[in-house]
Amino acid sequence: MFLDRFLGMFSSDLAIDLGTANTLVYAKDRGIVLSEPSVVAVQKDPRGNTQRVLAVGKDAKQMVGRTPGHIVAIRPLREGVIADFEVTREMLKYFIRKAHNRKAFVRPRIIISVPHGITEVEKRAVKESAQSAGAREVYLIEEPMASAIGAGLPITEPIGNMIVDIGGGTTEVAVISLAGIVVSSSVRVAGDKMDEAIIQYVKRKFNIMIGESTAEKIKIDIGSALPTGDNKSILVKGRDLITGIPKTIEMTSDEVTEALFDVISIIVQVVKQTLERTPPELSADIVDQGIVIAGGGALLRNTDVLLQRETELSVRVADDPLTAVVLGAGKALDELELLKKIAID
Repeated sequence: MFLDRFLGMFSSDLAIDLGTANTLVYAKDRGIVLSEPSVVAVQKDPRGNTQRVLAVGKDAKQMVGRTPGHIVAIRPLREGVIADFEVTREMLKYFIRKAHNRKAFVRPRIIISVPHGITEVEKRAVKESAQSAGAREVYLIEEPMASAIGAGLPITEPIGNMIVDIGGGTTEVAVISLAGIVVSSSVRVAGDKMDEAIIQYVKRKFNIMIGESTAEKIKIDIGSALPTGDNKSILVKGRDLITGIPKTIEMTSDEVTEALFDVISIIVQVVKQTLERTPPELSADIVDQGIVIAGGGALLRNTDVLLQRETELSVRVADDPLTAVVLGAGKALDELELLKKIAID
């Protein structure tokens, strides 16, 4: 016990948004100190067993789709949960040490955001990963709660606050009041499914195979939830499925909107279903307060416009949607009373 307190004196407590696509780390008194892709490059032996970690984060992401057979670029989190425990542990260890300037002699208190509705097995996997990576204490808070705090919503007041957090692996929709989640929905459809939809669309329409990185670039550069009117275009490079030869095609923003239609429709439907299950008094608050959207998916053009049209409620994008979750978790680091109210077992 004394050793834990002694080590705690030399550590900086951390809040981690352990995302499917990106991991962000907030250090107490320093703010956001790290934002990197949740990707790990590992070397495999002939039997497919992991031998050693070669790169983590940005360096590893550059290797996606470009590695020889014995090197594999892995995304250890899929659809918001840990798919590869060992690799997640190594990734967390790397990020924790990097946040502490690579000092091994630190044992921070860590808050990690997790999807709402996470199973007990998944909770244990997250906690054990952080503990084996060097954490002194581990607290879990739900992503929609962290996102709402980071977006500046008055979550401790007796008012209905609705947050829609569109991440990489999951979309979390929640109505929050008095520091608790009253109604929520979680669907494993978000940024990754958008990328996958673009890959399948290009394959189906143009007979061209593209990779995840290319699909993500298309989504970011010209993607939109609704037709934009200006119909921008982008040159897309991939492999012709008929000839096998590399080929370049032109893709328009309206085609990307068409590709994303089914995925966006699921997200809209989840928001509507959550509204239908919201108690009347809180529904009245949401009419006044509106809906806030956060997460990387909130950056897709016209997502707020589409949600406003479908729900007939005011919708706004959080000031910094990409960092809303980690900033909310970071605020909980600074306010222990708030942390006690919102932490989950």
